[in-house]
Amino acid sequence: MEKYQQVETSIIKKYRREIWIPFIAAIKDYRLIQPGDRIAVCISGGKDSMLMAKCVQHLQKYSDFPFEAEYLVMDPGYNQVNRQRIVDNAEALHIPIKIFETKIFDIVAKTEQSPCYLCAKMRRGHLYKQAQDLGCNKIALGHHFDDVIETILMSMLYGAEIKTMMPKLHSTNFAGMELIRPLYMVKEADILAWRRYNDLQFIQCACRFTENCVLGDNGGASKRQEMKELVKKFRKTSPNIDQNIFHSIHNVNLETVIGYRKGGEQHSFLDEYDSEG
Repeated sequence: MEKYQQVETSIIKKYRREIWIPFIAAIKDYRLIQPGDRIAVCISGGKDSMLMAKCVQHLQKYSDFPFEAEYLVMDPGYNQVNRQRIVDNAEALHIPIKIFETKIFDIVAKTEQSPCYLCAKMRRGHLYKQAQDLGCNKIALGHHFDDVIETILMSMLYGAEIKTMMPKLHSTNFAGMELIRPLYMVKEADILAWRRYNDLQFIQCACRFTENCVLGDNGGASKRQEMKELVKKFRKTSPNIDQNIFHSIHNVNLETVIGYRKGGEQHSFLDEYDSEG
């Protein structure tokens, strides 16, 4: 059995319960992929996006309905080592990538405020544009379950609001385009286990600000890393606490919410309080 076949088999057999079933559940529960879709599967070169690409590839073979996929790699200014690692992994895993280049790292390097925010915003814009040029109606990103939990906690603790990472979104700047997150229900620990089982080495952090940590599992200090550590502490008290957080955003009781925003308007429980009494 060749390497790419071993990797594919591990997804649907050894890690069927941990990866394949949650992947399919997200596709179905949130209606992420529809008949006739042409999806730009966006690959950064990390473990998450590479796994997503292999899952989408396998789904194409056995889907109940036809859809198309383009495997898109944006080079924002990687060094040669990181870029070659992406190319080598794609060849080894039989992922037919299309690479396009941008000058994002050069632009971001000149800013002094929120370089990560600017980089992420520019990356997404370029991905939407390239995907649209390829005739795609959706882009797929590799955010996973842990990203969702961490986003919820960061929004509450640092943003003073309850907000989550949505499984899919309509683009506000590219008409007819959507963003989907097929790994929405897949946990990072299971992705790491899959990577180690198959002895795969992906780039992790290719940004010029942090190029010294291009490989491995450990990232630098950040608010997201702080949330990871917080969830670990929570799990010592309750091993299912991350699942409870996840389910809570699917089960919001509006009768006990003080206020909320919708359509740009602020609403309060007082708006209907007297009439209900």
